Amino acid sequence: MDAASFHFPGHRRGSGAPPVMEALIGKSAFAADLPELPELDNLHAAEGVILEAQCKAARLFGAEQTWFLVNGSTCGIQAAVMATCAPGEYLILPRNVHMSAVSAMVLSGALPKYVSPISDSTWGVAHGVQIAQFEAAIREIRSTGGKIGALLVVSPTYFGICSLIRDLAQVCHAQDIPLIIDEAHGAHFRFHSKLPQTALEQGADIAVQSTHKVLGSLTQSAMLHAQGSRINRARLAQCLQMLQSSSPSYLLLASLDASRAHMEVNRQDSKLDAALSLAFMVRNALQQLPGLMILDLASMPSDAVAESSIAGTDPLRITVGLWGLGLTGFEADDILRFEFGVIAELPSLRSITFAVSVGSSHRDATRLIDSFTALSSRYACRTDQIVGPISNPLLQDQAIVWENQLMYLSPREAFYSKSEEIMVECALGRVSADLLCPYPPGIAVLTPGEVITKEAVDYIQAVIAAGGAVSGAIDDDFKSVRVLL
Repeated sequence: MDAASFHFPGHRRGSGAPPVMEALIGKSAFAADLPELPELDNLHAAEGVILEAQCKAARLFGAEQTWFLVNGSTCGIQAAVMATCAPGEYLILPRNVHMSAVSAMVLSGALPKYVSPISDSTWGVAHGVQIAQFEAAIREIRSTGGKIGALLVVSPTYFGICSLIRDLAQVCHAQDIPLIIDEAHGAHFRFHSKLPQTALEQGADIAVQSTHKVLGSLTQSAMLHAQGSRINRARLAQCLQMLQSSSPSYLLLASLDASRAHMEVNRQDSKLDAALSLAFMVRNALQQLPGLMILDLASMPSDAVAESSIAGTDPLRITVGLWGLGLTGFEADDILRFEFGVIAELPSLRSITFAVSVGSSHRDATRLIDSFTALSSRYACRTDQIVGPISNPLLQDQAIVWENQLMYLSPREAFYSKSEEIMVECALGRVSADLLCPYPPGIAVLTPGEVITKEAVDYIQAVIAAGGAVSGAIDDDFKSVRVLL
């Protein structure tokens, strides 16, 4: 439309765009960066094109109602917890949740009841949680007169490990407890027969998905899906209005609808066939290389699989174990980026993870294989000579950190309490005011209100020494920490 525009944003559909940005993304992107004009509907009171787009997404993803998110899955998790948990009610959740779940408890006033996931010391990661542990947590809370607001589980994990959601849903629903699934990494499951079932298909009440991770919408765009009668949807919508911008990006909203349409054209299989073929090609090639392990059910300790209610894995998530090369994931990440131009999704202490998606190409898959062929040739023959962070037993089992942690105050109480900054060596036994997470994947080592232990400090320092970073730390080298007065 040739219009005289006197509304926000100030670049006026590109006419006043910063030249550097216009050169980077083009004037057409600015022309589509529009506010809540009458024709474009309002995200927080949708009744036109946004409502239509959300209804189409709900039908495609198997939900009764879907909300578009412009602040990522983070705000979806926060809204889901706020909508189900009143202050003082318990949120039952595994320790290996994303830090958004901890911030959700600060916002809602919910009390955490942590359930320890099964730790896999071979891979240095946590997998699923035994159903019996959740049942025990429910009994314990109710035996003391506590009220349970919701139960939250991450499935799939960052590493693609999926839990038995159906069994967990049966446990929750038998006691009228809403089940929230952080399905940020599983938005694509609906669209191929070789992928795991979705959380909604298995009975979850809420599933929060990062559409941008695999399905091709713009970064920061996501969806929240709901079904059943256990969720107060009016309250959920109200929570989303509180957490999301009153000026949402229509570029993000349009990308969600476009992603939905893209997958709906050929609803089953074909859009992901190529991605799965590439992932299987990479897996098969890397499994043949000396010094490498590929994360799958066969490579996990049998007791971890049997005990943790693992339902399966996402074949598009390729995690490569590096201990046979004597490298940390951070070291391998630097080599892959600077020498071979291969960029991973998640370097961690004992492995490195790659995400295959609808945008992956055969050329890129071949480069990944070639780069690891070179790394295997270079490092596999001399692992017995290598010592360093990868040999640190603390980094092989984060459960060592969780086992001894105590909650002194709720996350909300701790967040709003007075604090001081002290040296880390003086902080043992004090109560943390910080949320400290090695990132990615953003799993908290310390949360506000927890007593700081030697194991937690040692773990964070070991992560930094190995080349990792810790979100929430006052300084990059973790010399100081905030504690409650």
